[in-house]
Amino acid sequence: MLSDTIFAEVPLVSMKDQDADPDGFAQAFGASFQRFGFAMVSDHGVPHDLIERAWKVTAEFFALPEEEKRRYHLAGGGGARGYTPYKTEIAKGAEHVDLKEFWHIGRPLPEGHRFADLMAANIWPDRPADFRDTFIELFEAFDRAGDRLLSAIARYLELAPDWFDPAVKDGNSVLRLLHYPPVPADAPEVRAGAHEDINLITLLLGAEESGLQLLDRSGEWLPVKPPEGAMVVNVGDMLQRLTNNVLPSTTHRVVNPPVERRGVPRYSMPFFLHPAPDFMIETLPGCMGADRPNLYPQPISAHDYLHERLVEIGLVKK
Repeated sequence: MLSDTIFAEVPLVSMKDQDADPDGFAQAFGASFQRFGFAMVSDHGVPHDLIERAWKVTAEFFALPEEEKRRYHLAGGGGARGYTPYKTEIAKGAEHVDLKEFWHIGRPLPEGHRFADLMAANIWPDRPADFRDTFIELFEAFDRAGDRLLSAIARYLELAPDWFDPAVKDGNSVLRLLHYPPVPADAPEVRAGAHEDINLITLLLGAEESGLQLLDRSGEWLPVKPPEGAMVVNVGDMLQRLTNNVLPSTTHRVVNPPVERRGVPRYSMPFFLHPAPDFMIETLPGCMGADRPNLYPQPISAHDYLHERLVEIGLVKK
C-alpha cells in the first residue's frame, strides 16, 4: 500500500488572507511550518518589477570577470558582506563543497550605531550601476514581508502579534544573491548540500527552477517548487531552538538538475531574517511543559550562536 507521505506537499498560502483574517492566516501558515518546517507564500508584497530588476542585476554581476568579482571578497570576513567565491561554503558534515558563488548585503546602520562592531558595513561593486539602489530597496521589501510573517508565527504560538518586533529591530539579517553555474553532466556534488538554516526564518525567491528539496519527517525528499512569483519560507535553527522544536528547522538541499538542464545556471535570492545580535535565544515558556521538556536549557545570544554555526560551515575560522 502506498504511504500517504508520498503525496505530502507543502501548501500554498496567500498573504492577502492575512489582512482579512490574521488569525486564520496564522493558523494556516503556522501549521505548514509545524508539519514541514516550510511554507509557500503568494501575494507577499515584494513588488514584481523590483524582483525582475533584481534578477537582471544579479545575472549582470555574476557575469563579470572572476578577477573583478574577487576584488570584493573580504578574506577573514566570514562572508558577512560582499562576494564569496565558487566552491567556498560547505554544508555541516558534507563531503563536497557547494557548487555556488554568492554576494551578501546586510542592514545599513548609521554611524556610531551600537551594533557597528558586530554587523559589518556593506560594500558595493562598481558595476552594475544600479546594484546598490536595487538591493537596498529589495532588502527593505524583504524586511517588511518578514515582519508580517513573524507576526503570524507569534499569533500561532499564542504570543502577542508584535512579540518579535523588539527582537528583530536592527536585526542582523542578510540578503544573499546566489549563482549556481552550469554543472558537468557527471558532477558528483549537489549544488547545495543538505543543511539547515541558522536564522529565525528564511524568505526565498527563485525556487521556481527545480532543485530545492526538503527532508520530510517520513524520510522522503520532497520537491519544493512554488508557483511563479511565490516565495518559499522556512524555519531556521534559531526559531527551532526558541520554540523547543515545535517549529522544526528542516534539512533541505539543492540537487543537480536533470542532465538536459545542467547547462543552465540557477539564481536565487534568500533573505535570512536574523534577530539583533544581543537577542537571547531562550525557550518560550509556552513551548515546554511536562510532556515537552526543555531541550535547550542554556540561553545563548544570537551573535554567539551565529558565530558557532559560521565556524561549522567553514565561513569563519576558529
